[in-house]
Amino acid sequence: MNDSCMLVNANDKVIGKASKSDCHLVDTYGKVKLHRGFSVYLFNSQGDLVIHRRSKHKITYPNFVTNTCCSHPLHDIEEEREEKDAIGVRKAARRQLNRELGIPLDQIKLEDLNYVMRLYYHDAGNDIWGEHEIAYMFVMQKDVDIKPNPSEIDEIYYIKRENYHRDILEMDAPLTPWFALILKHRLANWWDNLGNLEKCTDHSIQSFYPK
Repeated sequence: MNDSCMLVNANDKVIGKASKSDCHLVDTYGKVKLHRGFSVYLFNSQGDLVIHRRSKHKITYPNFVTNTCCSHPLHDIEEEREEKDAIGVRKAARRQLNRELGIPLDQIKLEDLNYVMRLYYHDAGNDIWGEHEIAYMFVMQKDVDIKPNPSEIDEIYYIKRENYHRDILEMDAPLTPWFALILKHRLANWWDNLGNLEKCTDHSIQSFYPK
């Protein structure tokens, strides 16, 4: 939790850095520092979505079910600060796909990571550790070798498009807040347009909370 995340303002401009621990600590007012994150939604060639149950050893959202991979670009890694075409965040996503899921780096090209949107969300978690992010969303469809890191992942699931909503909600585990928002508002559209993701790409910062 000592890695430095990127603090951002409401327009996703980097304004500083803070440790991963400080970026997830809920203060006495129920607030968490706004920082940059990302999520990857990996589908195989059959159209199955890869999701996982987070390790029980995770500090934030242990045992929660979530999307394929989610983490943060690191401020102290210079190449992950590159802004153009979200290249820096793509490099961070590639790094984390290797670290969390054991996917060999030579199986992940930056162009495989289709940048479809940015999501703003805030969640106070367990009132000790929470999240407050502008998260870049990447969709990737490719057959890759997966060897989960047990310190990050307890179990991998392959979810089919048919009845996916029911199958995920019936799992005996809560969903991470960012995954729950995407499940409700965007996942079906991405799934149905895997061959034409430009149709559902919008790089504006989106929030699904009531106005």
